[in-house]
Amino acid sequence: MTRRPTRFMAAALAAMALASVAIGGASARSDLSSVREATARFHSLTQAGRAGYGAFPAGVPLHECISSLTGAGAMGIHWVNGNLLDGTLDPNKPEVLVYEPGADGKLHLVALEYVIFQADWYANHAANTMPMLFGQELMVGDAARFQIPPFFALHVWLYKDNPSGLFASFNPSVSCGSAVASAGVAAAGVSAAAATAAGRLAVARDSRWLCTVTATA
Repeated sequence: MTRRPTRFMAAALAAMALASVAIGGASARSDLSSVREATARFHSLTQAGRAGYGAFPAGVPLHECISSLTGAGAMGIHWVNGNLLDGTLDPNKPEVLVYEPGADGKLHLVALEYVIFQADWYANHAANTMPMLFGQELMVGDAARFQIPPFFALHVWLYKDNPSGLFASFNPSVSCGSAVASAGVAAAGVSAAAATAAGRLAVARDSRWLCTVTATA
C-alpha cells in the first residue's frame, strides 16, 4: 500500500532536484552573459587601459606570463585594476584581465580573474568561510609564488575554452611561448592605477608586491 506513494515521492523529489539544477545552470549562464557584455570591450587594450587596467611593472612575479609549475598549462599575462581591489567582488568588474601572448606579438583576452585579499574578506565574514561567485568557491591563491598578501581568486575562462574547466586556474590550451614577442605590448600597458593601488597595499600589508598602474591613452 505504501509503495506507490513512496515511489511518487521519490520521483517528485528527483524532478525537483533536476529542476533546481537546470535553474541553477540557467542562472549561471545568465550571469556569464551579463559578464560577457560588461567585459567584451577589454579585447581592446586601449579600452582596458582607459578603464584602469594595466600590466604589472617589470621585476615583480606577476609581470611575467604565468605558466603552471606542474605542466597544467598556463594562465597568461595579468592586467590588474588596483581600484577594484577594494574588498568587494562584482561579477561585472573583475579585478584582473588575463591575456594570452600571441605569435603576432599581440595580447589576446582569454579570461577574467576575481581577486579578494583574505584580510579584506575576513574583516567582514566569519572565519573558515569562503567567498563565492557563479556558484563556485574562490580558490586560495599562491601568495608565496606571486609575492603578494594571502588572497582568494577565481579564473573564468570566458574567452577561450578550457579543457580543464571553466573555473580552473590554468588552461592547457594557453601558452606563454610567444610571451617574448608580446613583451613590448605588456610593458607599454603598465598603468598608474595598478601601481598606486598595489603600492598602497604593499605598504599596508608589508608585501613585496610593488605595482602601480597608470591609465593608458
